[in-house]
Amino acid sequence: MNVTAARTGGPSPLEVELRDLHRRFGDTAAVRDLTLTIGPGEFFTFLGPSGCGKTTTLRMIAGLLLPDAGEILFDGRPVTTTPPWRRDIGMVFQNYALWPHMTVFENVGFGLVERRVPRDELRRRVDDALRLVGLEGLEHRLPSQLSGGQQQRVALARAIVVRPRLLLLDEPLSNLDARLRVQMRAELVTLQRHLGITTIYVTHDQEEALMLSTRIAVLHQGRLVQLGTPRDLYEHPADVFVADFLGGANFLPGTVRGRTGDALVVALDAGNGVATAELHASASRHTEFEAGDRVTVCVRPEALELVPDRGPAGPNLLRGRLRLVNYLGAVMSSEVELPEGRVLRVQVVRPPTDMPLVEGAPVALRVAPEAVLLLRPPASP
Repeated sequence: MNVTAARTGGPSPLEVELRDLHRRFGDTAAVRDLTLTIGPGEFFTFLGPSGCGKTTTLRMIAGLLLPDAGEILFDGRPVTTTPPWRRDIGMVFQNYALWPHMTVFENVGFGLVERRVPRDELRRRVDDALRLVGLEGLEHRLPSQLSGGQQQRVALARAIVVRPRLLLLDEPLSNLDARLRVQMRAELVTLQRHLGITTIYVTHDQEEALMLSTRIAVLHQGRLVQLGTPRDLYEHPADVFVADFLGGANFLPGTVRGRTGDALVVALDAGNGVATAELHASASRHTEFEAGDRVTVCVRPEALELVPDRGPAGPNLLRGRLRLVNYLGAVMSSEVELPEGRVLRVQVVRPPTDMPLVEGAPVALRVAPEAVLLLRPPASP
């Protein structure tokens, strides 16, 4: 039994396995060839843009949709055609789905009433769930008398009060304002670790996915593009789509010219084959590339350093002009336009004090070779 689940008196968490799942809606393939395993006690996230198949996948796991093909297994037991009420799950929907005529207590206890739990045990378990989500004293209020954050907590309490072995969350924070969303993320992580429940989360918010998840599955057009830990996906994206979707990045086309020491030399171009600058990337990190290969250079905004535009040109130094400067408190965000017209986004924690940071000023950008990521160019449509 999971240590955390045993400590909190809950059931052991489930292992969830998806095998070759397919689901179509008319002529559209919403989910294609999806195969993966979610370990017991994981906080696992499906991440991707609208229409990528993440909510469809969650609803198939819940039993609200049947796959056209493939299998779903809980702890090795097929549940593909098992109805939702027999899957031992709790679910929180995007709109919370609270009964408007029921009090907080009645909403949270609804699943226990359906399970014919004795009245004394029902009251104790509802009280415990409300305490876990910080809603003590609000038992007699109606949903209309609660804030958005409080309604979200009611939905979460209702999902966990039945002591499920699997918790499913479908973009539960999307209706909250930015500040409350950040607060609720931290509370979700704390609660999930306390309960030890296997949790599957759906979101299009990459920051949310990075903060909450033990692992992330990035979906695109119904397919699994990459699976890994938040750090794996951020630092080693499989392709341009993942790099761009998970945190955003700057992309520059180029050609590998050769090797010098432990560096691959990449000549950047302006789109017509004319070299504009040279970047060195770690050769040991990019063993799949050789001289002559076309590449897409990926550099995260925070990996670029603003430096004064003076001195001779050299590798890993790009010259341009400040196009936009935004002070955001913890960081300064800016845009730098290169001579060929491409614009790079830059984020710095401590802006340099020895250079004028005014729009239109000439600047240079420096990037370390280990921060230069080379990817295969996207396939032509």
